[in-house]
Amino acid sequence: MTRLPFLPSATRRQLAAAPLACCLLAGCVAYHPQPLATEVAPPDAQLSSLAMTIDRPFLAPQPVDLAAELNGNALAVIAVLENPDLKALRSKAGVVDAQAFAAQLLPDPTAAMGADKLLSGPDAFTALAGQLSADISMLRMRAAQRAKNRALGAQVRFDIAWAEWQTACYARLQGARIVALDAQVPVARQTALATQALFDSAARAAARGDVARTDLDGKRLAALDAATTLRGLERDAAVARLELNRLLGLAPDTTLRLAPAQPPSSYPTAETLTRLALVRRFDLAALRKGYDAAETDTRLAIIQQFPNLNLTFATARDTANNITVGGQIGFTLPLWNRNRGGIAVAQATRAQLRAEYDARLFQTRADIAAAVSSLATATRQSDQLSAQLPALEQNAAAASSAASRGDISSAAAEASEQTWRDRKFAALQLQQAVNEQLIALELLTGGPRAAWSEERN
Repeated sequence: MTRLPFLPSATRRQLAAAPLACCLLAGCVAYHPQPLATEVAPPDAQLSSLAMTIDRPFLAPQPVDLAAELNGNALAVIAVLENPDLKALRSKAGVVDAQAFAAQLLPDPTAAMGADKLLSGPDAFTALAGQLSADISMLRMRAAQRAKNRALGAQVRFDIAWAEWQTACYARLQGARIVALDAQVPVARQTALATQALFDSAARAAARGDVARTDLDGKRLAALDAATTLRGLERDAAVARLELNRLLGLAPDTTLRLAPAQPPSSYPTAETLTRLALVRRFDLAALRKGYDAAETDTRLAIIQQFPNLNLTFATARDTANNITVGGQIGFTLPLWNRNRGGIAVAQATRAQLRAEYDARLFQTRADIAAAVSSLATATRQSDQLSAQLPALEQNAAAASSAASRGDISSAAAEASEQTWRDRKFAALQLQQAVNEQLIALELLTGGPRAAWSEERN
């Protein structure tokens, strides 16, 4: 049997400490750099599959094809998945999770060692000393701190969900606006062409001396107004498309096909929608979780008025080779401070959050009541005007036929057609207002309109 050669005691201690050092180093995290990207990332290649598995209470999973016609739910799904601001906001949840993880860890103990070399005297030993201390006051606050971090984590997630719902509604709102503007542009273009043709005809008549030049001012102003309206609609449509692409995280030159929205035939009362909002709105849930965290902060501040404890174990060997072992407890004396300032701040913060929550409840009720009133007015006006359109269209067609037979003047026929175009344009604008008010009401209630029927049932 082969024997190992004799090793000095210092070498044996080093070898014994090596496994412990390896275990400690194995728990360390290595650094890996992550450089920033220099180009805008394209839409996720798995967008359609992600849209099929999306899990949000306010969205219905569905396949998404950017080349196909997209409805409001599809726009909302794309916005939630691809909006850059939401992606950045969702990373905040990782920070909160890391903070919650850190809060549940016990504090590391503190070790101290020292040696005094004997320079002269009768003793023959080097004095050694060692201490191991730990802050045990953290143990009594650990449960409350974990409860606070759970509340803060839930608050952040509700804030993210509320931001997602707002972005989804804004994307649907831009989609509805684009559809409405695309329907209004042809009518405005017909009006601009017709008024310009009337002005050109009157200008030629004035050049021949058939009409006075002062009669041109009204027709010139009408042509200029119609052209200005057309340019404004085209500009608004272009801005809405750019904004929609931004919300969806798409390139600015992306062209999407949008499906028109179908408004419901009825909707609940403001009181019913307010009750629904109190249950479903994520911002209210986030405020409630923030208040829970403030409650825990108050509890922590009260706990901290008691002495903080620090426990220390010590061992020492003096130069005469006397070995001692002992311990000590350190604590603060609650004579003057007693954390009264921290308690006052925590209680004031809790009162502030309570007032903010009450104010948000009041604002929610007022906003929903105003939105329901505006929606009712826009719906009534839209229905009344839409009911007049068939008769106006028939009159315009009859006037055009009469003008072609020479029974009436072309100016009278054009006036009848312009009346029909004006009413049609106004009806399209009212329908746009109805659709936008519906989306705004969905945003205020914290859920899609499908949930309204569930509440009534």
